[in-house]
Amino acid sequence: MDITSTEFIASYPRESACPKDERPEFAFIGRSNVGKSSLINMLTGRKGLAKVSGTPGKTQLINFFLINHEWHLVDLPGYGYARLSKDKRRVLSNMINGYMSNRQQLVVAFVLIDSNIEPTKIDIEFVNSLGESGVPFVLVFTKSDRIGKVTLQKNIDLFMQELANTWEMLPEWFVTSSEYRTGREDILNFIDQCLKPTAAK
Repeated sequence: MDITSTEFIASYPRESACPKDERPEFAFIGRSNVGKSSLINMLTGRKGLAKVSGTPGKTQLINFFLINHEWHLVDLPGYGYARLSKDKRRVLSNMINGYMSNRQQLVVAFVLIDSNIEPTKIDIEFVNSLGESGVPFVLVFTKSDRIGKVTLQKNIDLFMQELANTWEMLPEWFVTSSEYRTGREDILNFIDQCLKPTAAK
């Protein structure tokens, strides 16, 4: 897939306020500071599209981008940022759950996992919650350029082993580096394949 146009649409405080059109949506979500904004910028080829910040928890609304006048890229708030107030964490949790549970236009959620660290409880619990809710998703292991190949593969294997404790069929996954554009073609080709059945309807 070639991305020829990218347009920021708007930010929304809840799923019910999101666009009513039927364009297919691909959502990106992960633990705070997982490199989500950098990945979105790398995928779209627009360096400043999603705001990259050194401060985790910066995304606090549902951000919509129109890609190729055909589909929406949805930038969701990160989860698990402890420095937010309890009330704010609850608001963001409800925002995420509302979108994931109710958004019929959602084709696939890309769940970002930091490949530099071993599996975290919060990531495993979030992935399991999507499975229990029947939300279609794939995994994206980010920041692969920051560690060696052996450690990278070990951390991925550990994560998939954790899932294997409760999953009969493991989800598809990608490895990315925003620095070296690793995984860009694989993810865009995956989105392209997902769009084909939609276009055929």
